[in-house]
Amino acid sequence: MKYIRLGQSGLLVSRLAFGAMTFGSGNNPSVYKVDLSAAQQLIDRALDAGINFFDTADGYADGQSEEMLGRLLGTRRHETVIATKGGFRVGPGLVQAGLSRKHLFEACEASLRRLNTDYIDLYLVHKTDPYTPLEETLEALNDLVRQGKVRYIGYSNWPAWLAAQAVSIQRERRWASFINGQMYYSLVGRDIEHETVPFAIRNGIGLTVWSPLAGGFLSGKYTKENLRDEQHRLSGFDFFPHNKEWGFRILDTVRELAQGYGATPAQVSLAWLLAQPHVSSVLVGSSKLTQLEENLRAAELSLSGEDVARLNVLTRPVALYPNWFAAMTNDAQIAEALE
Repeated sequence: MKYIRLGQSGLLVSRLAFGAMTFGSGNNPSVYKVDLSAAQQLIDRALDAGINFFDTADGYADGQSEEMLGRLLGTRRHETVIATKGGFRVGPGLVQAGLSRKHLFEACEASLRRLNTDYIDLYLVHKTDPYTPLEETLEALNDLVRQGKVRYIGYSNWPAWLAAQAVSIQRERRWASFINGQMYYSLVGRDIEHETVPFAIRNGIGLTVWSPLAGGFLSGKYTKENLRDEQHRLSGFDFFPHNKEWGFRILDTVRELAQGYGATPAQVSLAWLLAQPHVSSVLVGSSKLTQLEENLRAAELSLSGEDVARLNVLTRPVALYPNWFAAMTNDAQIAEALE
């Protein structure tokens, strides 16, 4: 396993992280389906493989994911980096959601109890909250760091403009600053390259990737015929908006490359992400030990520069305005002189 500093911090994390969203049971059995015994096997194997980075959230299976992760890490908790998230609704009360000071304090305390720990290594705001002033959220996060309950902070699923505004405020007021952005990113979902990636690079924020296989689509187990079969996860958890016809064409190339490497489509898809210089760590969530074993082998797969470029071109997102205008009007003479 390889490791990297997360952003400009001194926090060392494994290039593959273990996502514990599947732990527990609940009203969505296509997602929450891993019991305690199976979860122990998965965690033990992840630790043995060198993974030190574990991700969960208070909204996963009504907190069961946090409880199970904290219990099963046990005495090895201090060898690991635990990331958890707050912001989604956790109860019926009007104030039991969002990024207000009240809710973040209560959510963090509840996560600490469920994880059976006295500090959280990386605390992420899980979503945006248009009803709470940004300054209130950022001050609350800073206070959680100052109180020692949280070591580092980050965001998930935020647009680049909002994260940029947040970082500016944090620096101006000398508050704890974001070191991590956890975002959806895959071969069939490269939207973050428009704004989020340039922002993160410029500001020294480490990017971690959730759902790198687009909810399992890039695992290669789906066909046009079985896509909606009830036993498959995508039948109950498919909110990724990529065009499936286009996606299957990409999968044809991924399968071709996988055959050449003696690998699987999932391993090639993960290896492509690990080859992107702006990606710090990739979250791999597994419900079975065989899935985890397959994903772990992606860390050992090194795609050639030619194959990475081929996938880059094949899946390149359509340029957005004003990005395409900036690229079109970039001064070629100056660019050539600086090469």
